Amino acid sequence: MNIFEGHINGSKPVIVDFSAEWSGTDKMLEPVLHEIKEKTGEKISVLKIDIDKEPSLKELYDIRTVPTLIIFKHGKVIWRKNGIATTHEILEHLSTYVE
Repeated sequence: MNIFEGHINGSKPVIVDFSAEWSGTDKMLEPVLHEIKEKTGEKISVLKIDIDKEPSLKELYDIRTVPTLIIFKHGKVIWRKNGIATTHEILEHLSTYVE
């Protein structure tokens, strides 16, 4: 099992931000993810993946636009969004899965 699989296979939800350094839109998402982490604390994890540095993950999860957010729990995709998402939208989808 690689490090990425170790993160997403856990019992707590993991928000994976598939991004790229060259994307200005990604920078707009950073404060949203920071706010979510502040509100949820240790109940969730946030992981940022640069698609240019991890092309195999880009292909595996069919990432066609950045940012793409995927929330995993126990290794399964529980929510996916291409583009910008609001704090409220993400927290709403997490609420069912946060223990």
